[in-house]
Amino acid sequence: MSRRPVLPGTTSADGRPATLGVMGGGQLGRMFVQAAQRMGYLTAVLDPDPTSPAGLVSPYHIQADYLDEQGLAQLMQRSSAITTEFENVPAAALVTLGAQRPVAPAADAVAICQDRAMEKAQFARCGVPCAPHAVIETAEQLEAVPEALLPGILKTSRLGYDGKGQIRVADRAELTAAWQTLKQAPCVLEALLPLEREISVVLARNAQGDIVNFPVQENMHRDGILAITQVPPPNVPQSIQDQAVQAARELASSLGYVGVLCVEFFVLSDGRLMANEMAPRPHNSGHYTIDACDVSQFDLQVRTLAGLPLVQPTLLAPAVMINLLGDVWFDEAGTARTPPWAQVLALPGVHLHLYGKVSARRGRKMGHITVTAADGAAARAMALQVCECLGLPGF
Repeated sequence: MSRRPVLPGTTSADGRPATLGVMGGGQLGRMFVQAAQRMGYLTAVLDPDPTSPAGLVSPYHIQADYLDEQGLAQLMQRSSAITTEFENVPAAALVTLGAQRPVAPAADAVAICQDRAMEKAQFARCGVPCAPHAVIETAEQLEAVPEALLPGILKTSRLGYDGKGQIRVADRAELTAAWQTLKQAPCVLEALLPLEREISVVLARNAQGDIVNFPVQENMHRDGILAITQVPPPNVPQSIQDQAVQAARELASSLGYVGVLCVEFFVLSDGRLMANEMAPRPHNSGHYTIDACDVSQFDLQVRTLAGLPLVQPTLLAPAVMINLLGDVWFDEAGTARTPPWAQVLALPGVHLHLYGKVSARRGRKMGHITVTAADGAAARAMALQVCECLGLPGF
């Protein structure tokens, strides 16, 4: 991929600023578009949804399927360089785009992150520990699963996110039934581990191999969806944090990765660190960087795409990020409501981000709140007040 910088303020033949393209119009694309526009770029979004959050704030919105030839041609015509906003963008589309334009991340790296079996093989090649597992693609492989992997979690190899495509199994009978439930799709069975907590590392790598990273983040999930992120992580030893950063950097280098990458890890009860998965894009757990760091993960996404210099991010204030799902828009009786934003915004250090989605439904990511404070304890205390205002269970 050619990496001649696409500089801010660079103009095309008709005098317009350079345009950066993004495959996907969700909230990650919206925040990328906003970061790019702050730096003087135009943006083009390809997404089939006419009301996609990114499409609504971008001057160019190409309403087409991700494999639509005419849509891809329009995106290439508009854009000087192209990125992605979710990991399930078809790798074939990225190959098509990459033949004509710089694309970051590249199709081969995205393809590995899209497939749990390939991802775990990449962990192994880099010497990064992950959960004991077995790949199940055939009935013979199902029968050959070692007893040591049970009880475990059966996960589809592809298209699983936010807890979807995952079934916990206690024994072989449940394993067989779960594989049938998942329609005998290629799967990975992971042994259940004594998990203490989850952490993640968000980093950026450019085409020259330079890598910068944000601080390690501690994450809490509910029903498989991220609920709260804390930075700095209050319960994670520095040695574990250093190990996670080093492993994430190794993985990015091994992929020849260009762009923003998030690597999720499990910390086990005995202190061991296990890689869980990689996301080839900015990550929900990194949203706090907009308010709490001198550069955000979206700023770095723009820089890696445009071939601009990277700077090591600085955490300006401890932060707690609270994910806002559509459930907040309903009361206990299930009646639609407007959340008490005035009450929330009366609290100090509160930064509200809503994604511009036209309708709320339970489990849908609608926005997030970042709370910043002078220290971690103060940020957590204020975050608990936010949760109380919104009727969320807190930590």
